[in-house]
Amino acid sequence: MGAGQRTGGRRRAVPWVMLALWVGILACASPFASKLADVQHDRVTDYLPASADSTQAAKLQEKLPGGQTTELVLVYHRDGGLTPADRATAARQVTEIAGAHALTGGTPQGIPSKDGTTLMYPVASNEPGTDEKKRDALVDDVRDVARSQDGLTVEVGGPGALATDASKIYQSLGGPLLYTTVGVVAVLLILIYRSPVLWLVPLVVAGIADYLSTGVAYGLHQAFGTTVSGQSSGIMTILVFGAGTDYALLLVSRYREELRRHERPYDAMRVALRGCGPAVLASSGTVAAGLLCLLAADLNSNRAMGPLGTVGVLCALAAMLTLLPALLVLFGRRVFWPLVPAYGSTPKVRRSLFAAMGSSAGRRPRTVLLGGVLLLGALALGALNLPGAVKQQDTFVDKPESVAALETLARAYPEHSAQPIDVLTPAGGAATALTTIRGVDGVDDARITRTGGGWTEISVTASAPPQTPAETRTIERLRDELKDSYVGGPSAQQIDLKDTNARDRLIVVPLVLLSVLLILVALLRSLVAPLILTVAVVAVWGAALGLGGLVFEPLFGFEGTDPGLGLLSFVFLVALGVDYGIFLMHRMREESLRGAEPSAAALTALRTTGGVIASAGLVLAATFAVLMNMGLVQLVELGFVISVGVLLDTFLVRTYLVTSASVALGRRVWWPGALSKAPEERTERIPEPV
Repeated sequence: MGAGQRTGGRRRAVPWVMLALWVGILACASPFASKLADVQHDRVTDYLPASADSTQAAKLQEKLPGGQTTELVLVYHRDGGLTPADRATAARQVTEIAGAHALTGGTPQGIPSKDGTTLMYPVASNEPGTDEKKRDALVDDVRDVARSQDGLTVEVGGPGALATDASKIYQSLGGPLLYTTVGVVAVLLILIYRSPVLWLVPLVVAGIADYLSTGVAYGLHQAFGTTVSGQSSGIMTILVFGAGTDYALLLVSRYREELRRHERPYDAMRVALRGCGPAVLASSGTVAAGLLCLLAADLNSNRAMGPLGTVGVLCALAAMLTLLPALLVLFGRRVFWPLVPAYGSTPKVRRSLFAAMGSSAGRRPRTVLLGGVLLLGALALGALNLPGAVKQQDTFVDKPESVAALETLARAYPEHSAQPIDVLTPAGGAATALTTIRGVDGVDDARITRTGGGWTEISVTASAPPQTPAETRTIERLRDELKDSYVGGPSAQQIDLKDTNARDRLIVVPLVLLSVLLILVALLRSLVAPLILTVAVVAVWGAALGLGGLVFEPLFGFEGTDPGLGLLSFVFLVALGVDYGIFLMHRMREESLRGAEPSAAALTALRTTGGVIASAGLVLAATFAVLMNMGLVQLVELGFVISVGVLLDTFLVRTYLVTSASVALGRRVWWPGALSKAPEERTERIPEPV
């Protein structure tokens, strides 16, 4: 057998071997992929700071007799005032609920409002414990019994009802989020490729990567106890399809180019992988490194998102650099039908939008750069208009019953809080702690509810409404006075979330910037180019937050912003935004290695990669925009900021600012690397790319 025959046989065998390898990988992952939903939890402690008072209080409550308490409030209301028949209905319904469920303290007593329009029944049960499904079943059963009738409005609220309403939204993230993401990506790929077949290949590969990521995520949970929540698993799916499709677009574009230069698809794919592989690897590396920096966060939900997001990106990378090339080679040129790139042909010369943009940036680079910087700075000023931290009852886009109950209580009982503050204190000093609590300014009432395991639970009622500055001061005073105790409850949790997010930003943001910068330096062999890209994505983040400040309250009607919005949007926009800079700068470096002048290299890179970057940006922005269709304010805000940021990065920063900065700096953009010197001054020959 000749060498040519052996080489041809290897060409034919490699794609089939890769395909068989993936079949084996999926067979191994299959038993675990379906189990991820079983370990997904959306408990309070999964979203709280690991070291905060409120988190420790929640964990101790789980260990008390009866376990974690599900606290509800039944609210009976009639605008014109409650009638004797209304009160009888309320008493009958509450008695029925108490008979069907083991309520702590027996049948609760109603607390009438001063204006006679409302009757409140605090209901608590240890029946569900920490089981979210049992808690949701309890709330649903209570709602089935406590129904409005004959003009009497009955609402079930309280922390347990809020948690159930939020849990139902998180549970809905799995199916609808996946289907919507797949649909959005499919439509965009059809428009981009204009082929009845080609769009399906990267979409199927992305689906396979998503399936693999669920199996790996389950393995991480089993091996290291990684928290899996509805938010983190949903973000993982978006990253698989968004980042994976970006890598596919870059690879397919380069493969199409090489098919015109190489007769055999195998050879064309080999050269395409050599050409864009380093950029894709560096791109995924920046995203993975940025996400892994979240492990330094104290907030459980943020820290859990790091490993799961990294799993999603790496699974997408593996699939797009191995399975996708194998399938494309096996399908051959016909996969591009009807726009098949024939060997030896040249693409039809058309006036390129990005060539025109590059020309405008190249003629007056300093003017374009200054104008872009001023525009981003002006947009960033909108961040000053961001509303304050969102209250718990304002976290839903559409008002559920639990929020309606809270609003009714706030109107009917303005003189005191209808939401308890939980204090966990050592059992030996419970009596002293109770006396101290009752003497704290802002406390309306306090009583011991449970004791066990060396700890006593004290339920405290503040005189101020929930999540107001006055109640916040009461919680702070309780923490100052009770040194050996933990102060928790919904309001204390919101305080801890805000404080911890501020702390996490100070630690995670520098780590993300440093890790991304080091990867860029290693890839581009320069200090100036990585600094330009890093500063650019930070400016995009500021502008995107500013746009959020301009629309969240006036347009969307949101009463506040999630405390974690700044950190999460920064991590995603910096890590993902650098991707497009890598695609552009890596191609610019290739052109410079071929001997092109700096200005020509920048404009050629923009002309050849501009369409791919635009397509990738649209896909990524669209996948994150899917979050805006979810029912929680924090997801809508995160989806908006990231989507807008990606679009700004794609069509303004990469197209104009990075290009104009590169043209203005010339060879200095590659300082101190070899490319920063004139050709005759270089001490070593720079090899031509293969």
